[in-house]
This record gives sequence, C-alpha cells and structure tokens, in this order.
Amino acid sequence: MPNSKTDHPLKVMFAGLFSLILAMGISRFSYTPLLPVMINETYLNDASGGWLATINYLGYMLGAIIAASISDLKLKDVLYRVGLIVAVLSTVGMGVTDNYIVWSIMRFIGGLSSAACLLVGTGLILNWMIRHGHKPELGIHFAGIGLGISLTAILSMMMLNKLDWAQQWYVYSAIAVVIAIPAWRWLPKPVNHHQTTAGGTLLDTPPEKSWMLILYVAYFCAGIGYVISATFLVAIVDHQPELAGKGSLVWLVTGIAAAPAAILWDRIARKVGELKALFWAYGINIVGIIIPVFSHSLSGVLLSGFFFGLTFVGIVSLLLTMVGKFYPTKPAKPMGKLTLSYGIAQVVAPAIAGMIAETTGNYSMPLIFASVIMGFGMALIVILQIRKKH
Repeated sequence: MPNSKTDHPLKVMFAGLFSLILAMGISRFSYTPLLPVMINETYLNDASGGWLATINYLGYMLGAIIAASISDLKLKDVLYRVGLIVAVLSTVGMGVTDNYIVWSIMRFIGGLSSAACLLVGTGLILNWMIRHGHKPELGIHFAGIGLGISLTAILSMMMLNKLDWAQQWYVYSAIAVVIAIPAWRWLPKPVNHHQTTAGGTLLDTPPEKSWMLILYVAYFCAGIGYVISATFLVAIVDHQPELAGKGSLVWLVTGIAAAPAAILWDRIARKVGELKALFWAYGINIVGIIIPVFSHSLSGVLLSGFFFGLTFVGIVSLLLTMVGKFYPTKPAKPMGKLTLSYGIAQVVAPAIAGMIAETTGNYSMPLIFASVIMGFGMALIVILQIRKKH
C-alpha cells in the first residue's frame, strides 16, 4: 500500500482527480448524454428517465448523510474504496439489462459512489495535505469533475449512431475499470492521530453556528442554480430546430470550462479571499443561467454552458475546501452536512422548475427563478463576509 512518507502531493491529488472522473464523470454524468439514446432505443421516456435522475440524487444525499455521520478516517478510507468499486459496478449494471428496477438500483448506488469520492475522498485528501504541510488547495482534485464531463461528451459524440445504448454503457464501464486503478492505488492510507508530520497538532476551529447556517443556505441556493441549469440548458438546445444535435457540443464546452475551474478559483481565492471569490463565482453563474432567456443562438448557449462549467465546479470546490479547513481532523463530516443542503436543492428544484415550465410553456421562467435564487445566495455571501470568522 502507499507510504505517506514517499507519496508526492501531486500523486495524491491525481488519485482524487481520477476518482472524480470515475464517480462524477462516468458513474453520474454519463447518464446525461446517454439519456436521449436510451429514450430512443428503449421504453424509457422523459418522465421515467427523470425519475432515474432523481433516484441518483437520493443516493447521493444518503451518501452525504453517511459522510456527515462518520469521523473515523480509516472507516472513511474503506468507504472511499468501496465507492470506487460501486461506481464501476453501477456503470456495468446499466448496460446488462433494461429492467427498470435494476436501473433504479444502479442509479441509486451510483449516487452513493459519487458521495464517497466527492465528499469522503475530498476529505481524506484535504486531511493528508494539511497533515503533511501542503497548501489546502484542491484545484487539481476537483478538475476531475470537469474532465469527467468532457470525457462523457467526447465519447457520446464518438459513439453516436455507431453503438447502441447498452454497448455505450459497456464502453464507459471499460474506461471506469482503468480509471479506478490509480484512484485506488495513489491515495495513501490515512492515520487517525491528529499530529502533523512537522510535529504540530491538527485543531478544528469551527465558526459560529449561525455563520454556518447562513453558509448552508447559500449553498442551497447554489444547488438550485446548478440543477436547473444542468437540467434545462441541454433541453433548450434540443428544443431549438436550428440547434438540433448541438446538445453534446454544449455539454463538451461545459466540461472544458469546468476542468480548470477549481484551479482558477483557487488562485483567485488566494488573492482576494474565499468569500470574495465565491461572490464573483455566484455572479458569473447568474450571467450563465440568464443568457438563454435572451438568446437562443448557438453562441449564446455555448457561452451559457461555458459560464456554467466555469462557476459551478468553482463554487463546489471553494465551499467544500473552506468548510473542510475549519475541521482538518474530520473534513468529510462538515462537507457532508453542507452537501445535504445542496442535495435537497437538487431533488426539489427540478420539480418546481418543471411545473413552472409546463405552466408557462417555455424554459425562461425556470431560469429566471434560478437567477433570483442565486442572487439571494450572493446576498448571503455578502453577509458572510461582513460576519466572517477571520
């Protein structure tokens, strides 16, 4: 097994990067470009496909609850590695049958694996970085989300009209097996004591409970903005006759923008502080959300996808890293609690947005609704700055 005395921080970061490509990119986000194919080639329809997405979110939320309830680092290491295996198995399982119950189980446990890698894995890496005296910046690690999205977009374009839905799941499964190897081998085993390698002691420095409550609500707002954009951006493209077939291209641009986003926002936060960086990330996110309301051109939706990818990963990485640094001895626990607010938004918002879209007959009002909620989130970030702990 890896030796903490010889592991390089980049190697540890790349373990996290590959875990997120696997659990977020392949296990979770490959469903987005594959859904239209499955609707065309199986009995799946928009409604049943949407329920599978919701079931995946529910699995992710349960994973967040588990991450928030466990403090033992060695147990978290076990959960992380089980998550890698489950991410592979849930991907394989989607292709071996067209049974809806099995699909539901696969999407649910796939959601669990996403939480294991994003929350538990991130917490383990952050703990290792702080313990070994490295800067607690996880840009390379979080780049795995954007790279995973880009990978699924490229593969979907390559396989379109060449492989059927099941064969496409098998391709994703084969890649998942390969990616799981470095994600498993390069993450060092954790230790439970609170001593750093330099002889210091890891100490938790939690903010006031009211400050954290505001942070939870701000992250809930970000979850609303994320899930409505993720749900409706590609739909807007697909429903425009002049943009037919361009959905994967928009998804690719989103992934390309998301890949370096966490690294970029790390650098911005280093110069202006995390809360100011979050304020700007929320603002740019609002611009990305609102663009399709006023422009249905290809350039407009591409720009919207770019701004969306650039900011949603940045918001996730900044908030999870920030809250993790308050609790270096058990960072995954507060990350899990924070993610619950984000996850609740992902379950609730699509239903609300769907009803609004059905009532109005277009996607403009859901996007305006998301923009308003994100604006409220920006206001909460300002309040956090005024009351900031440091």
